[in-house]
Amino acid sequence: MTPTTEDLPDTPPAAPPPAPSHPRPSMAFLIIVSVVTLVLDFASKHWVTTRLDGAGPGGGRTVKIIDGVLAFISAKNRGGAWGLLQDESESIRKPFFMLISAAAILFIVTLYRRVTPEQTALKWGLPLVLGGAVGNLVDRVRYGYVVDFIDVTLTKSFRWPTFNVADIAIVAGVALMAIDMFTPRKPAVDSKGEAKDSPSGDEGKTLRTEDETPAAPPADKA
Repeated sequence: MTPTTEDLPDTPPAAPPPAPSHPRPSMAFLIIVSVVTLVLDFASKHWVTTRLDGAGPGGGRTVKIIDGVLAFISAKNRGGAWGLLQDESESIRKPFFMLISAAAILFIVTLYRRVTPEQTALKWGLPLVLGGAVGNLVDRVRYGYVVDFIDVTLTKSFRWPTFNVADIAIVAGVALMAIDMFTPRKPAVDSKGEAKDSPSGDEGKTLRTEDETPAAPPADKA
């Protein structure tokens, strides 16, 4: 006897195709953006050391960009931001900043490997911070201080601490990292397009399948 369609066992539905995987940002992007930042920083510092060395408020050459507001000078920052550890000895100051810079570089490279495609702000922010950190680290290794040259006067009684291109890159990168931190995330999905934390996953499907399995028909009595 030829079995009918009703006698054939139910065929489970075919599994949907897996969701397309999105590759992580390329390490080449991290290297390229960091190197471009580094080149701009080195070029600006080379110009300062060859053209403005010895310049500063009260003496030397000063290039005025906006009179009374913005100028280029030559400054040697032996401390950190806002003069951190400025008065400490070189034996304490140099190892401290080199260790902090090395730790920051390691952290950035490690974090970049976990960046997802939708984290555009973080994708740009990390290489900017990396390039700036390396730029200032090279200065400390070569000279024992950081070359600063951008002098901003906000008011007659307040002058912003002198900074450089590396500092600008670091601040911009940190700002982008902060933007990424406060950007809402889309829920992660599995290969079936469902949220991983959704109660309608495989476990829920298994329970429903067991509950909905029809009972076997009673055997025919002889």
